[in-house]
Amino acid sequence: MSIEMLAPISFAARPSPSEEGLKKPMEKSGVLGSIDDTQEGSMMASEMLSHPMHPDDPLNPMNFPLHRKIFTSLTAWLFAATVAFGATCFTASKAQFIQDFNIGNGIPLQFIAGLSLYLWGIAFAPIWTPHVAERTGRSIIYLVALPVCGLFILGAGLSTTVASVLVCRFSAGLTGGPCLVLIEGTFADMWSARTTNTYYAFLGTAAYFGASLGPLSGGYLIKATDNWRWTQYFSVILIAVVWIFGLGQSETYQREIPRRHAHKQNKSRKEFCQTQDPALSGVTIGEMLKITVLDAFLGPFTDPVVALSTLFLLFNFAVVFQWFISVPAALGTPPPMGPGYTIDQIGLAIGITGMVGATCAALMSITIEQVSLRVFKKKSRTPVSLPIEHRLVPAMIGQFFITTALFWIGATVSPKFSPLAPIVGTAVYIFGNASIIISVIPYLFDAFPPAGTLSALTSAASARILFASAMPMVILYDITALTPLWAFGIFGFISVAMWPIPFLLFRYGPTWRAHSRYTKVITGMDDGMETRGKVPSRDSETTAYKIGAMGA
Repeated sequence: MSIEMLAPISFAARPSPSEEGLKKPMEKSGVLGSIDDTQEGSMMASEMLSHPMHPDDPLNPMNFPLHRKIFTSLTAWLFAATVAFGATCFTASKAQFIQDFNIGNGIPLQFIAGLSLYLWGIAFAPIWTPHVAERTGRSIIYLVALPVCGLFILGAGLSTTVASVLVCRFSAGLTGGPCLVLIEGTFADMWSARTTNTYYAFLGTAAYFGASLGPLSGGYLIKATDNWRWTQYFSVILIAVVWIFGLGQSETYQREIPRRHAHKQNKSRKEFCQTQDPALSGVTIGEMLKITVLDAFLGPFTDPVVALSTLFLLFNFAVVFQWFISVPAALGTPPPMGPGYTIDQIGLAIGITGMVGATCAALMSITIEQVSLRVFKKKSRTPVSLPIEHRLVPAMIGQFFITTALFWIGATVSPKFSPLAPIVGTAVYIFGNASIIISVIPYLFDAFPPAGTLSALTSAASARILFASAMPMVILYDITALTPLWAFGIFGFISVAMWPIPFLLFRYGPTWRAHSRYTKVITGMDDGMETRGKVPSRDSETTAYKIGAMGA
């Protein structure tokens, strides 16, 4: 999940398809600028990346009527949640899957791979989706990606060998991943960058709700049908319903909207594209590979902001997906060693804890940002944007809940305790985990100039999903070899070592970003523009262009 990011570059408007029109770009001045984003007239980085439409243009997504914004946002949310649902609904089918393919007892790797390979496929989406979206817009990708994902899930359900199931599951993640990537950009196109944590809190719940509802629904499906294939068939049905609902969604990408109205200027789409500035995500194959492959790979090794953010995210995201394997194993263990929960009871436990934890994290993040905005507004008496380091506050709080939950769960996964104890602990973990995701990813939105931010977000997204896909493969071996107390205790100690990360980013982030290689060169392409100076002012708020990096 979204996606999704960006540092200050001013792009004035092109001639609009409307009467007032998009005018030729006034200027293109890039900066990471003064790290003080509270100045009146300063522009958030995520508001700067590719703004070809005039702020007053009625076609500008920022000017959509409220009902249209809500519908388009809800559609993106449902598409992302449905893809996440497809990942975890499969996890409820362990017993039937093992029996159908006769692959042994316990929880064999062939079954766990059904989840891991789906996530692995999603991990590649941040690499290629931004470049396709630049050339086609967002809406067409939604409408193509989701049904293709559904076809591969259907293929998994119809498969007669484990190998074909796994190939189809990987392909489903690869083709459905763009829905989790694009949601962040879709929201950013329509909602103010001044409230990034607020809108990200809502869109961030898509992955959590979808992933939580998967085992919940899957448990009841297995109980009703005793057939693992229905976890796949139901996912396909859900995809079909959501796809039909989304047929009316609006295009929100500001470089694409004028292209679709080029005929009003008596131009073909190709002719209009030739008048647009080069895509900041790269024009040639080499430029695109540099930004979302080479720079994304090098970022964690060369930039402290990218390194710390990626490390923080990949650990917390990796741990969250092991719950879909370890929780059923723990709760499904028969007495006297375990509570002997049925598959529908296990699904209910996972579903409720996931949704409750994510909802509480979203509400906390929204409250913190809204209160902070009011405090800053009273002090400045002018419209303000919070310094982006303030977006890290929920992560500072949430990380302590991560540590508490890991030790809590490790100590209570035992016949001596009620099964409700680790279940509640899991909800606490999800609260902390969602607080970090909702906080750190929006921070990266505005950390660097466009190409640098896209590289940073791609790095953080792909890394955290790849680690999330690997963790379920090893967690049961860790628990068996070390006992739950030590297996989760080790995670707890690792989380303690990460406590300083959000505080370091808050304290030293402005300095690190100002001296970053991503800040000094905006695109690394032909113009070689340096990002020096102050953030350019504006008369009115413009929209944001963001290329999402998942989510989860």
